[in-house]
Amino acid sequence: MPPRAAPLSPEDRREALIRATRPLLYEHGTRVTTKLIAEAAGVAEGTIFRVFDSKDDLIDATITRAFEPGDVLTRLDEIDPALPLRDRMLAMTSILQQRFLAIFELMRALGAVGPPRHLHDRPEIADGLAEVRRRLLALIEPDAQHLTMPPEQVLHVWRLLTFAGSHREIADNDLLTPAQIVDTVLNGVARNPNRSDA
Repeated sequence: MPPRAAPLSPEDRREALIRATRPLLYEHGTRVTTKLIAEAAGVAEGTIFRVFDSKDDLIDATITRAFEPGDVLTRLDEIDPALPLRDRMLAMTSILQQRFLAIFELMRALGAVGPPRHLHDRPEIADGLAEVRRRLLALIEPDAQHLTMPPEQVLHVWRLLTFAGSHREIADNDLLTPAQIVDTVLNGVARNPNRSDA
């Protein structure tokens, strides 16, 4: 019998169970059992049903949390705005690529080809994505005068390439590196005799 769980508020207990469930979804998908979840969280199985109506309810909450920005906003804020544009874009590409890879791996484990449709109706998801976009745009806008298209369009092209280049199926299992993504967006692929590749 597992030790009695330390007293937590219902909200804190929910958070602890979500944290314990997420890595199990990568390993077992929706076949994960409440027994495994309880063992990972260090609680009795009955504890789960004091704060979640069902296993499916817990899995849904865990998937929703995975699609929230999490630490992405904090990590974007840590990028030094004084860095050159390429270095700022390398940093933001690394952050977003890690997030994409984690989400794609979760969807693969769940047997899904995309995010659950109901997530589009969650305001916390939409608000989080909008805030990520604002932070990303703020990292590009200071160099607008050096770009051949508006920062919004640069961000759009960059995001599409980062998404596709981080998806194993789309990229034929040959993922693009942050440097490949950023240099393609900033410099293209044609040789430029007037450009110095210092």
